[in-house]
Amino acid sequence: MKQREFPAAAGRVPAGAIGHNRGVVRRNYAFMPPEGVLVSRLPQYEGTIARVLAAPVLGAGFAQYVLEVAPGGGNAAPFREAGIQHFFYVLIGEVTFGIGDDAPKRLTAGGFSYLPPGTPFTLRNETAETARVLTLRKRYEPAPGLTPPEPILSHQDAVPMTNHTGMEGRGFQFLLPYGDMRFDFEMNLMWFKPGVCFPAVETHVMEHGLYMLEGQGLYLLGQDWHEIWAQDFIWMGGFCPQQFYPTGYSDACYLLYKNVNRDVAL
Repeated sequence: MKQREFPAAAGRVPAGAIGHNRGVVRRNYAFMPPEGVLVSRLPQYEGTIARVLAAPVLGAGFAQYVLEVAPGGGNAAPFREAGIQHFFYVLIGEVTFGIGDDAPKRLTAGGFSYLPPGTPFTLRNETAETARVLTLRKRYEPAPGLTPPEPILSHQDAVPMTNHTGMEGRGFQFLLPYGDMRFDFEMNLMWFKPGVCFPAVETHVMEHGLYMLEGQGLYLLGQDWHEIWAQDFIWMGGFCPQQFYPTGYSDACYLLYKNVNRDVAL
């Protein structure tokens, strides 16, 4: 092949692909379908594709990714970041997760781990199938008299379903201990029966990272409604008007990050 010849095409752009995009980025929110998120790679992982969903360049106070870990991929050696917390949630497949000097343990779909700042960890895929892991990084915000919490390695099936709102058809699973002031963020599974919505449009100081896991629905961001389904991601900045209305015939569920338990920085 001559240097200036194009390589042979593996396929063609499908009809309707040009200029048609569900993705929207505004001053204080972003709606990001997976088809528009390009692949990247990170030096701390081998055999792993990273798709960056949220980052400070977007306006977020955290970073969130989907890691696609090929068989044999993951950390070649323990990895840690001073001052940075990590959260992992297995979307598909199975990984082996090690915390500090503890023996590595299996995490299957629905398994999760929280790591306080500076904690070394390993994440490996020792199976024959690619695993997909949602991960989040956030700088820890210390508070007077409080020490960082301990690591957590668990599964969503071990977390009770609650409903503190009293609204029929809603369920909450708090993957991090609810009300524990040592934590400066929450990671919650939010469940909705078809046709059940927020009782009001929410407008509050917390920011969110929302990853859709199951079902579908309509999500209000600012003044616009967006149709959302599995693998879509939403970043919501502080005071972004928001509301969710599930559609379809099955339950809807998303994993929601929000910053809590700390005073406003001035």
